[in-house]
Amino acid sequence: MKNLEFKAKCDSLDALRGRLVDLQAENRHTMKQLDTYFNVPQGRLKLREIDTDKAELIYYERSDLAESRYSNYQVCDIPEPEIFKQIATMAWGVKAVVEKRRELWMFGDTRIHLDEVKDLGQFVELETVIHNQTEPEAQEEHQLVKDALGIKEEDLVSVSYSDLI
Repeated sequence: MKNLEFKAKCDSLDALRGRLVDLQAENRHTMKQLDTYFNVPQGRLKLREIDTDKAELIYYERSDLAESRYSNYQVCDIPEPEIFKQIATMAWGVKAVVEKRRELWMFGDTRIHLDEVKDLGQFVELETVIHNQTEPEAQEEHQLVKDALGIKEEDLVSVSYSDLI
């Protein structure tokens, strides 16, 4: 799968919530996520545990640029996350553990994440999934949401939360 994404530091999630309401984005839900990143030779591999009742393995590759960039990724459910975590830790070792509270909003094919990350602060992420539209259409939607949120270029973050911990 493929998406167009960015991450930005933000001062006020409340201000972004107001802009999302104005945009008529849909507030889907809020969750706690525990991401365990493993040391892998390329890309990033993480086990994501969601609200203690769901877990998924996510692998992705993307450039580390402080701008909107394409990411190729795969996701699969993990029915026994504790056993998987033990095996993956033995095989690759743990790179970082990231705890966050995430609000998920949707606008078209764009997922908007309002994140409160333990020890790092507040962030916003946009992920425009490219599956029902062409890349130019996805870029247009992505830019529309980015502009509506008032994201400044100097607030963009080039790396994963795992690299900031």
